[in-house]
Amino acid sequence: MGELPLRARVARVLGKSTAALSRATGRGDGSVIGGRVALRVDPKLLSELSEDRRLALVSATNGKTTTTRLIATALRHIGPVATNEYGANMPTGHITALANNLDATNGVLEVDEKYLPQVLRDARPAVVVLMNLSRDQMDRATEINLLAKRWRDTLSLVDTHVVANADDPLVAWAGLASRRATWVSAGQRWKQDSWCCPECGAHLKREPDPHWQCPECGLRRPEATWSVDTASDTVTGPDGVVHRIGLQLPGDANRANAAITLAAVAEFGVDPATALARLREVRSVAGRYTSVETDGVEVRLLLAKNPAGWLESFAVLDDPNTPVLLSVNAQIPDGKDTSWLWDVDYTVLRGRRVFVSGERRTDLALRLETDNVPFELTDRVDDAVRRIKQDRPDTRKVDVIANYTAFQQIRAAYGRVE
Repeated sequence: MGELPLRARVARVLGKSTAALSRATGRGDGSVIGGRVALRVDPKLLSELSEDRRLALVSATNGKTTTTRLIATALRHIGPVATNEYGANMPTGHITALANNLDATNGVLEVDEKYLPQVLRDARPAVVVLMNLSRDQMDRATEINLLAKRWRDTLSLVDTHVVANADDPLVAWAGLASRRATWVSAGQRWKQDSWCCPECGAHLKREPDPHWQCPECGLRRPEATWSVDTASDTVTGPDGVVHRIGLQLPGDANRANAAITLAAVAEFGVDPATALARLREVRSVAGRYTSVETDGVEVRLLLAKNPAGWLESFAVLDDPNTPVLLSVNAQIPDGKDTSWLWDVDYTVLRGRRVFVSGERRTDLALRLETDNVPFELTDRVDDAVRRIKQDRPDTRKVDVIANYTAFQQIRAAYGRVE
């Protein structure tokens, strides 16, 4: 990119200095505070740092961090990449990611759903990746239909190529406002937030899956040129070639993330075979899917922060004899309203040994009791492992599913494993 204006250069230096001070004093990695200081000095800094770059923005309710990591991994085949792949997904984090990588002509930025319209206008990306929309943090977030409308309104005004999940009606409705789009059949396991037409409010006809259409206004699922087959672990591209996915990351959701990644990086000139070879090297993302050992037991860490995320995490559970620990907090990053726990079907856990922890363990315990799922309360993962080993010394694995701050607390207890 070209040389920054003087004000932007000063803002960048002050931001980096603030971030370094934050790290030195143990207050955090500095991504947010550094970007905040830089933006105070130069409110146009995001636009200036985006100049002469090819950026991809990634937004969704679930899977943003993982897909950002996958796209960045694939794009490194063609050179350095500026990215916030560890999750600082508001403009302050975008400033830090771009300011720290001035030589990278390509960039991938995870974007919080609420901030996407603003970042679209400021960063002018080459590609925007839209995957799913569902209820999340309802005490402080916008209703998702309103959010989809804001996406749609902004996409009608900017010149960017949309790569979107055709199977999610809200995402498709927003993406259809764009002049250029690539549609991916990535699936939608959680449908409870998209039974009604986002255009007219009528009840959508959703058969046969994954097709959907509105019998009133005619809105219908766009024709996808990329599609994932989770049963065969394959993705088919626009040329009809079928590629084996073969990720180390588990679950159908990550197969969908990989399919969307392939469609996105194709816009940068990276072919599917090259991209997949790199994606198969990814073992975990910011602690997600990491396994650590406690007292000879493999503890696998899974992040789930809303009903759709918990449904996908339950789908990853394999051996029914494997115990599972569920942990829920209700801090500001989680959302303080835990009523969403009642939207999740926990009956799939019947027959497993289930432990419950976190600041809102009693809320979760009541919900499990209602679904007739026996549980045990615990304070820590290692305490649950100790009890399991006492009763079943041959136990070799425990799965942990936690929402955001609970996940980070557990991850920190293991030294912030990657």
